[in-house]
Amino acid sequence: MKIDRLMGILTILLQKERITAPELAERFEVNRRTISRDIDALCRAGIPVITYQGNGGGISIAEGFKLDKNVLTTDELANITAALKGIGSVSKQSGIERTLDKLRADAEGVVSLNEPIIIDLASHYKGQLTEKIEQIKQAILETRTIEFDYYYEKGESHRNIEPYYIVFQWSAWYVFGYCLLRNDWRLFKLTRLRNLETYDKKFIPREIPLEKQDFSSFYSDKTVLIAVFDPSVKYQLIETYGYECFIEINNGLLATISFSDKKYILSWLLGFGEKVKVLKPDYIADSLVNTAEKILASYNET
Repeated sequence: MKIDRLMGILTILLQKERITAPELAERFEVNRRTISRDIDALCRAGIPVITYQGNGGGISIAEGFKLDKNVLTTDELANITAALKGIGSVSKQSGIERTLDKLRADAEGVVSLNEPIIIDLASHYKGQLTEKIEQIKQAILETRTIEFDYYYEKGESHRNIEPYYIVFQWSAWYVFGYCLLRNDWRLFKLTRLRNLETYDKKFIPREIPLEKQDFSSFYSDKTVLIAVFDPSVKYQLIETYGYECFIEINNGLLATISFSDKKYILSWLLGFGEKVKVLKPDYIADSLVNTAEKILASYNET
């Protein structure tokens, strides 16, 4: 967009003593004639831009025209930079890099890009994830429905939804929208969907009920697990559910954990092997015993 480019040029001119038109054209991926028109537009807007001809020439802003650094503090700009880098881990880089360039500063600048915080929102499937996010984002902006094959606990299903938000929560990416198959609002995990397609036909946006705007309500933890873990797995409990999920007792760690997905909690508990004993609920303990017996039986058959 032109206004975005104009703001970018102005920010660069405020940070640099002088820059050439070819450099600006390359940075914003336009031709020199477009840059010349942008400079004229800045001048008409009252920005004192000066052009120097000949060797060592270029474009600069009149001395004395300074950016008010009180608009954003150094800490605020640092937070913005860290957030942009996080989004950049799952986005196509051109737009993010141009935005970061606007914040990039010289020795007397406002903020450095060498931030001590690194946010990587990608997964092992970064390439596929990035493509899905870009496609869904475009569909949301254009209010177009999307369809895909979805894999979940009960098997596979083909879904057609009106997308509204891309959500990062519970260490994973989701698309939130109105499912035309279930006639209700749903969250779909991006790593579980494939064969993503966007429809040409637009939809009329619906009003999202207030209770559906709380995404945590889709996965509320309603069942309580009580189990005793071996002290050697303390770090795993802390990593998954936090230090407050257990107390130390004579024979180990007594943990109280809320959960909603039976299959997930079973697979998680099985990973501890003999280092956990479930006290409640009984059906979880019975499921662990049955699974262990089936595993043993499968090995005895060979």
